[in-house]
Amino acid sequence: MSDNLNNSKIGRNQLVSNEGLYYVCYQLSKRGWNAMPTSRNARGIDVLIYNREGTKMHTIQVKALSDRSPAPFGSKLDNLIAEYVFIVNNLSKEPNLYIVDTQTARGLIHEGEKNGKKSYWFQPNDYEKFKDNWSIIGES
Repeated sequence: MSDNLNNSKIGRNQLVSNEGLYYVCYQLSKRGWNAMPTSRNARGIDVLIYNREGTKMHTIQVKALSDRSPAPFGSKLDNLIAEYVFIVNNLSKEPNLYIVDTQTARGLIHEGEKNGKKSYWFQPNDYEKFKDNWSIIGES
């Protein structure tokens, strides 16, 4: 792959990640949560949310996908430290949002191996049962 094609793909992936992150923050804000995105280079936690009174707080990891695809979790799961995983797919058309607690997600994420390298994926058939699962984080 040429450098321009590789850079273009990396640039598109970063845009999709940003779209998903800000879409999640927008949806949380509409529901009364104060949503603070973390540094995009930080591992594990993408958004910190808290209620108006500052008495409830949660951490979120966001996985953003342009279409209906498996959500990648890299080569190890030790970066999965947020309380909740939010997956946004179909960002290029009409976004869908899936919300699951991290412990449940860990039990459903698949491990794969290719060329001796492990990778972890959350398959659509597994995460789609958590569509618009807002009740899991409670009221703001």
